[in-house]
Amino acid sequence: MATCRLAPHLTDPSGGLGYHLRAWRWRHTLWTPFLARTQSWLRAWRPPAEELVVVGPSAGYTLDADFLARFRRIHALEPDPLARWLLRRRWPKIDWRFGCLDALATADGPAALAAEYPRAAILFANVLGQAVDPGLLPAWRAALGEALGERYWASYHDVLSAAWPPRPVDDLQISHLADAAALARALYHAAIEVIDHDTFGLAPHNRQLACWQIAPARWQVVEWGQHAPDRS
Repeated sequence: MATCRLAPHLTDPSGGLGYHLRAWRWRHTLWTPFLARTQSWLRAWRPPAEELVVVGPSAGYTLDADFLARFRRIHALEPDPLARWLLRRRWPKIDWRFGCLDALATADGPAALAAEYPRAAILFANVLGQAVDPGLLPAWRAALGEALGERYWASYHDVLSAAWPPRPVDDLQISHLADAAALARALYHAAIEVIDHDTFGLAPHNRQLACWQIAPARWQVVEWGQHAPDRS
């Protein structure tokens, strides 16, 4: 199994300089409701592991201090050197271990992730809807289910995005929706352009939705989900 290594860069579909600028401008205003949701998701997720791998954390804007404090060791797979510096600055009590595995570049990525961190729980931190190449995503999703079937993992990821706010997501029965197209029809009744990130239903259990107004004229529908091994 060939493994890919992260190439450091400051621009990225799921982060980079533009994302840091948005965070500086909006995380204490527009982002506040969404950050409260990610905090509740993370605090409720309690994998029985002392070690955590966070894939694509950027500078940790959507992470939670109480959640991180539960782990003795935290690895971060993050290509942005500024984000790594900010992680250390924003979370100084955490001994960040920065790995160089690129788990999102090939279909072998999930297997490489499982092999390199055999005892860790894994969190994909709002990265899978942007950083995996769309042409690779179906094979990558299939590999994820197989490689991490015996591991505890969770993800929050963009499902839809648009330049118009969706209808409220809290009353939706997500399990009744067959696919992202059905979700889009439920949330957007006007004829507007909606981007499908091909991640709907990516994680099988405890699926929930939130709306994130990431900029004044940009909204993202984000899905949380998690997986636990079947010990029966």
